[in-house]
Amino acid sequence: MPRPLAAVTAVVIVVCGLSVRALWDGPAPKYAGDALYTALIYTLVVIALPKVRPWAAAAVSVGLSWVIEFAQLGAIPAVLRPVLGSTFNAPDLLWYAVGGAVCWAAHALWLRRDTSARNL
Repeated sequence: MPRPLAAVTAVVIVVCGLSVRALWDGPAPKYAGDALYTALIYTLVVIALPKVRPWAAAAVSVGLSWVIEFAQLGAIPAVLRPVLGSTFNAPDLLWYAVGGAVCWAAHALWLRRDTSARNL
């Protein structure tokens, strides 16, 4: 996936995450934010490694999200809490996986479409 496309996708994900939190209350925007957090990590992986396979980018993004969540069982420095969170919440682990799975599927479909277009 080209870096410019991944960069635009990252900006869209951030806008979506901020919008969901600003417009709605309750658990839905919180868990949507979790999935979007992993999606942002996914796009950052793709920006760093444009030829990365979708399964590998998904594994890294979900794994990193889970590591950050489990780190919340310990002490997160106050300066990092706005980005990394401060309270462990087990359902977040599921929503990180959802975010990674959606990104994996979208990336795999995009690669398949791109390959098909080149073969025409």
